[in-house]
Amino acid sequence: MNRLLYSLLLHLALPLIGLRLLWRAWRAPAYARRIGERFALGLPPLKPGGIWVHAVSVGESIAAAPMIRALLERYPQLPITITCMTPTGSERIQAMFAGADYQGRVQHCYLPYDLPWASRRFLRVVQPRLAVIMETELWPNHIHQCALRGVPVALANARLSERSARGYARFARLTAPMLAELSLIAAQTEAEAGRFRQLGARSECVQVTGSIKYDLTIDPRLTERATALRQQWSAITRPVWIAASTHAGEDAIVLAAHRQLLQRYPDALLILVPRHPERFGSVFELCQRAGMVTCRRSLTQPVEATTQVLLGDTMGELLFLYALADIAFVGGSLVPNGGHNLLEPAALGKPVLSGPELFNFLEIAAQLRAAGALGEVQGADTLCAMLERLWRQPAEVGRMRDAGLQVMRRNQGALQRLLDGLAGLLPAS
Repeated sequence: MNRLLYSLLLHLALPLIGLRLLWRAWRAPAYARRIGERFALGLPPLKPGGIWVHAVSVGESIAAAPMIRALLERYPQLPITITCMTPTGSERIQAMFAGADYQGRVQHCYLPYDLPWASRRFLRVVQPRLAVIMETELWPNHIHQCALRGVPVALANARLSERSARGYARFARLTAPMLAELSLIAAQTEAEAGRFRQLGARSECVQVTGSIKYDLTIDPRLTERATALRQQWSAITRPVWIAASTHAGEDAIVLAAHRQLLQRYPDALLILVPRHPERFGSVFELCQRAGMVTCRRSLTQPVEATTQVLLGDTMGELLFLYALADIAFVGGSLVPNGGHNLLEPAALGKPVLSGPELFNFLEIAAQLRAAGALGEVQGADTLCAMLERLWRQPAEVGRMRDAGLQVMRRNQGALQRLLDGLAGLLPAS
């Protein structure tokens, strides 16, 4: 399949895209807003001539934040336009860059669908001097339109699993020319760099920079706030664990593990944080059907001695909720979703638990596993057993905490390597 055929099929699929958007709007009303931006219509006022950064959703936006702040410091004269595809990503971007320091310097809109005419209209408005795409959001028309305008495109923090590489290889006539138009692929690992080269990327444009997720820094005030809130709850010595970024099918497993745990630790508290906000209501109902005394973070309901579950149904608070807990389970890993960022709880000094489905974080998981900083569970029984073991053995908690922090320190520096690579692409002022 070449790009022309891809564009034709994308146009033919527009009715299906519209129906999918309506379906998502039914589940999450925010999808019904700003639809014009998805076709480069009704874009907000945007200063042209800066750096365009695309982060598809929440996880990529959080990962991109340190890079964006560093770019603002390095290039104070250039505006930065941040795009995403989801309302949750949009909310997170606006929250992270809402301060006075960012006014007039950081601007945001949705990325239009990968239609040639929408891409042309978007680029006419933004007129970027450099485009930076986070991880593996590969859009043939957007990349080609940048190439036609002489705009260098970098794939930052790039990852490509074996399974994804096989998928791209099936469309080699589309994939190879697209990858050849990229000016920089900053891959997380050598294995991923090799996959990009095999698919058609120019060897001289592929670098191994590591994962910028290791460069996460924690504000000391975050842990101070968490300690103060636990004191307010009278829960300093109470066993508290978090199940974060859970997907459909995992919440019931987590609640089953917590039910078992309560038999041994009747005062145990679970902080349950679904990945997607459209599931907040249904997960709350699931907690109630399970007979759990549950309060909702969004309603600022007090956590009392009888509270068994705190539902983390707010946006932008995940690090703080991790800081509240003693032990962290990272979701998306008991179902075939590929897992989520294991490094956030590790950076906070928390023992990290996950399920076996970690294909999106194989290298990170391997490093944490080798260091003894990651505990893997298969279901409710093993999750409960692991939590019980850690609460019985505080020395093991300390060992896992130290091992995770050591992995973080050993792998830092990717952000600086990425920034150096981007500096080589940005035309002189």
